[in-house]
Amino acid sequence: MPRSLAFTFLMFALFSCSRKHHPERSHTADNEKISTVNRNDSLLAKKTVIKPTKKDIIPRVIVVNDNAAHKSVDGRYYYDLLGHRYWKNNKDGKYYLFNKSMYNNDAFKAPSK
Repeated sequence: MPRSLAFTFLMFALFSCSRKHHPERSHTADNEKISTVNRNDSLLAKKTVIKPTKKDIIPRVIVVNDNAAHKSVDGRYYYDLLGHRYWKNNKDGKYYLFNKSMYNNDAFKAPSK
């Protein structure tokens, strides 16, 4: 029991000493108006106006030079634009925005060697 009491007292002393109190400076009558105005200005919430930006127009089809495109491990060409990936269509040479139907389409499969 005395150990837990000593531990509790020690923890209380450590936590109470970590608190810091900064009293305000005393103001004279002349400076009181100036200090209250400055103090109130800093306490007021300032509104920031955020204008919504237009959404980036993401094209479904782009034309890219193959030198600028990257080659995947399986030999297909792709190009990243605005955080979206475009894959090359082997039939017409254009790059199309990725969608799930590309898995079944023969035009987007890896070229045979």
